[in-house]
Amino acid sequence: MLDQIRGGLFGAAVGDALGATTECMNKEEIQEKYGKIKTIIGGGWLALDPGEVTDDTDMMIAVANGITQSPENPIPAIGEEFLKWHRRNPRGVGRTISHVLSQYQGDWFQTAFHVHCAQQGKSSGNGSLMRCLPVALAYSDQEMMEKITFLQSKMTHYADEAAEACLIYNRIAFRLLKGENLKTSLKEEIMNTCYSSVCFRKEPDCPPDGYVVHTLIWVLHWLWNCHTFEEVVIEAANRGGDSDTIASIAGGLKGLEAGFHRLPRRFTEILRVKQELELLSEKLCAVRQRI
Repeated sequence: MLDQIRGGLFGAAVGDALGATTECMNKEEIQEKYGKIKTIIGGGWLALDPGEVTDDTDMMIAVANGITQSPENPIPAIGEEFLKWHRRNPRGVGRTISHVLSQYQGDWFQTAFHVHCAQQGKSSGNGSLMRCLPVALAYSDQEMMEKITFLQSKMTHYADEAAEACLIYNRIAFRLLKGENLKTSLKEEIMNTCYSSVCFRKEPDCPPDGYVVHTLIWVLHWLWNCHTFEEVVIEAANRGGDSDTIASIAGGLKGLEAGFHRLPRRFTEILRVKQELELLSEKLCAVRQRI
């Protein structure tokens, strides 16, 4: 269990660090500049050092910290972790999250609603999906897992599409932690949803952008069509668009399936947050044994 939890956290961080190099580029631009990205080299529009991560991993860590501090009622603690992180002026924060964290005055869900209205109902970005995996890792009770997954999404993203994507993703993760095969888990959870066509298309007919539905479609596409963890994150990173987030979200599930011991060391050893992820893996595992 600890190896799987560690694999999920590290898998997400590796995808983030790898995909950050190509974020906001298209496939042709990536090919012209890099050929094919196969290692974590940093750079990108955020000018990262090799092994640095983006807001995707930072917010995932914030969710994990909040859960480990207060497993029975983690939302207030998660919120405090969000605010603490935002006070450090991180780079590349998404619009919806930035507005919610800047305007928060005591009620997360009310603030998310106000931002949703101010953005003409557009709060269905992928910012809550990219951070939700620790909820599935921490809770062995499915009802509790789904409740916290839903609430952590609604803290910043009022749109139901965002919460639905988080639930589908974490239900797949929950199945993996019960020993189910990834493709079986994926098929069971996307059946009769807008994501079911992933199993039948050669490639998605939408851009790999930050809209949560498009993001999850591309995540599921890579998970369905790639065999190894390395293939999943490399293919996602080299497709461009919102590549750090798509590679991170896909890498989290594939890393969870593979376990940490199967992740390439050239990816895991370079991460700047590796010690933090090691400690959080142990803490989340301990929570799972209690809750």
